[in-house]
Amino acid sequence: MTRREVGRTAAVSALSYTRILGANERIGLGVIGTGGRGVHVMTKFQLQPEVEVRALCDVYAVRLDQAKEKAPQARTFAYHEKLLELKEVDAVLIGSPDHWHKQHAVDAMQAGKDVYVEKPLCRVIREGLEMVKTARVTNRICQVGLQQRSGQVYIEARERFIRSGMIGSVVHVKAFWNNQPVSASRRTSSLPAGKPSNLDWARFLGPVKWREWNPMMYFNFRAFLEFNGGLMTDFGHHWMDVVHMFLGERPPHGVSASGLWLAKDGRTAPDEVVALFDYDGFHAVFESLRIGNPGEYGVEFYGDKGKLFINRNRYEFTPAAKGAEKIAAKFPGDITVDHVRNFLDCVKSRKLPNADVALAYKSVQPPLLAVQSMLEKRRIKWDPDREEALPF
Repeated sequence: MTRREVGRTAAVSALSYTRILGANERIGLGVIGTGGRGVHVMTKFQLQPEVEVRALCDVYAVRLDQAKEKAPQARTFAYHEKLLELKEVDAVLIGSPDHWHKQHAVDAMQAGKDVYVEKPLCRVIREGLEMVKTARVTNRICQVGLQQRSGQVYIEARERFIRSGMIGSVVHVKAFWNNQPVSASRRTSSLPAGKPSNLDWARFLGPVKWREWNPMMYFNFRAFLEFNGGLMTDFGHHWMDVVHMFLGERPPHGVSASGLWLAKDGRTAPDEVVALFDYDGFHAVFESLRIGNPGEYGVEFYGDKGKLFINRNRYEFTPAAKGAEKIAAKFPGDITVDHVRNFLDCVKSRKLPNADVALAYKSVQPPLLAVQSMLEKRRIKWDPDREEALPF
């Protein structure tokens, strides 16, 4: 860091202690990335009485207009740097594509804003470390959109079955998020013929190397590893974070993964993924497949005294003893609301949020290492303490 940057960071850090909001004060929210997920989470913020959406930012004017219908008083911007100059914005929701997460979050925190950034945390591991460092240096709250951390269904199941010892010693975890097959016509039916005149393609690419307009890359960016980790990070970060939440905040020491490309349309992210993670004392398997009747998504923990299934709306514990009754509970609703509430409470109290960036940094390592394993077609031996790959 330059001397000027150090001085600016110190000023922001000092300012953070004077900007702690009172219980009745309004929280001005800025939204960077007003696509489907960004707007959905924004509406969860708008359910909270102290939140006022004051600014919106996106590279595509159509999405800005759509978001403004839900926040008519908000100012709109094409560049996030301009949004971050607004003193009336206290916190920022980042719903941009994965390859922009790091820069948007770092810039926001250095501008004195608290941050709620969608998962996956980052595109490569080193970006996550920079995000953690920035949060600590600037004393900003940085919540990652791993909403399971705030869901009562997960908190209750962890206490009741894992920490109590009822499940016994967990030796295996199976995490799965499967989907129906997608027809070739459905993949391309919604793509426009040419680039919209009010879409800034160069700005969208940002840190990624230049390439000519590709409608699929913009409207289906998760199909390209240039912008994200595909299914492995999109769904895998959620479920590996649940594994860490239940069994310890420590990445695996070995990762192997494989992908299957079903579509022949130029995508670089596979349509199906399977990964094996070697932790101290147990294994975890993650799969995301395209199959008929994919069934319920969730995570299963296998212990020597029972099995626990859990997803966002229910859990079911099956004791190992023959004839023992199952223990089940349902939790309706969207746990994203609870996660947003936790973030806002921490903006006021300055306590670390449930899905603090440092926890998310640990749990994004498994899926990112799985992407590396898949591309390099080899098992990755990982040192979770030094955070570096080891030679075999």
